[in-house]
Amino acid sequence: QKKVWQEIQRDLCGERVMSRLVQGDVGSGKTIIALLALVLAGINGYQGAMMAPTEVLAKQHFTSITELFEKYNIPLKVELLTGSMTVKEKRESYERIASGEANIIVGTHALIQNKVEYKNLALVVTDEQHRFGVKQREKLAEKGQKPHILVMSATPIPRTLALILYGDLDISIIDELPPGRQKIDTYAVRRNMEERVNNFIKKEITSGRQAYIVCPLVEESENFDAKSVTEMYDYYKNVFKEYNVAILHGKMKPKEKDEIMANFKEGKIHVLISTTVIEVGVDVPNASIMVIENAERFGLAQLHQLRGRVGRGKYKSYCILKYEGNSDIIKQRMEIMQKSSDGFVISEKDLELRGPGEFFGTKQHGIPEFKVANLITDIKILKKAQEVANNLLQEDPLFLKEENREIKNKIDKLFSAKIQL
Repeated sequence: QKKVWQEIQRDLCGERVMSRLVQGDVGSGKTIIALLALVLAGINGYQGAMMAPTEVLAKQHFTSITELFEKYNIPLKVELLTGSMTVKEKRESYERIASGEANIIVGTHALIQNKVEYKNLALVVTDEQHRFGVKQREKLAEKGQKPHILVMSATPIPRTLALILYGDLDISIIDELPPGRQKIDTYAVRRNMEERVNNFIKKEITSGRQAYIVCPLVEESENFDAKSVTEMYDYYKNVFKEYNVAILHGKMKPKEKDEIMANFKEGKIHVLISTTVIEVGVDVPNASIMVIENAERFGLAQLHQLRGRVGRGKYKSYCILKYEGNSDIIKQRMEIMQKSSDGFVISEKDLELRGPGEFFGTKQHGIPEFKVANLITDIKILKKAQEVANNLLQEDPLFLKEENREIKNKIDKLFSAKIQL
């Protein structure tokens, strides 16, 4: 954390505009680093904005920042801006932002709407990089006079790959967990252990804890035997009938999702049956069990992300991976999860076992699908190509030289829909 904070401070006080990606494992303390950067901007008379992918997360950030500022007497005004605020609330918020009364603005996509005018935006922090497109980052950046950009991600991507995917960003990595974080015990089990697992969950709930149960699909589909969320919900409602069981999935309205997450956070819900929508961010220190149904259907990096939703409080936590299938690759993957709790090691292994297309769910992230190159085995030549490209851009940024004309035409042809040259 200290090392990364020094890198950020150096950027913020330097000559160039910062574009930095901070990668840190689940729970490594990225948020506090972002907050220090926002405070530095605020204390120097500028505004800082923090954009979160969901309202629940934006509110969580807003509350924790406000509490910290009160505790340490930090004289900065924090503003929350989200889509669900009333017209009147939004108008008042816009006024405080435009006048500069609001020093730090936390919100969702609402931060980049045309109506929002900042007085002097100098720093933009975006949380969970892959939830925002480059376009949205740019739109927020355009709101200031070339503000510094800080991007946070809890999805550990092997460093070499990150250099290529985020070639436009400097990369900082927080590769240690804060002291006092407990190891989450991970068990890979078969269907025949179902009853034991359920009894274990009951035991934990009885002692005051809460549990997540994650499934890969929203509703039953013909071609999949994976357990769907709605089907699982019906099943578990019956198993845990003396407790409060709720369901959460991506097809629900945002307001509904926020409400369920808030109730779970407050302890009103004992067992939450969910799809991977809970992968990002909300902190429930009281949740100590993460059960993942059909674990063989998830990537390792995703399993690791989901596991990181528990173990956030002072209670011993557990992750139970229920899997089916006998292939060597499934067994290998379950073994890696049981042995390692290091997100970077896990993502390297995941990449090796599944290949880049699978690893990123090809369409997602705008990852290039190469015809010839392989992102893993050809990393050296890819880095070389990146180096050459950077040198070329420094020497001839507008491709005006005769010898670069052909490259410019090729880029125009291939990417004109995606980038403006």
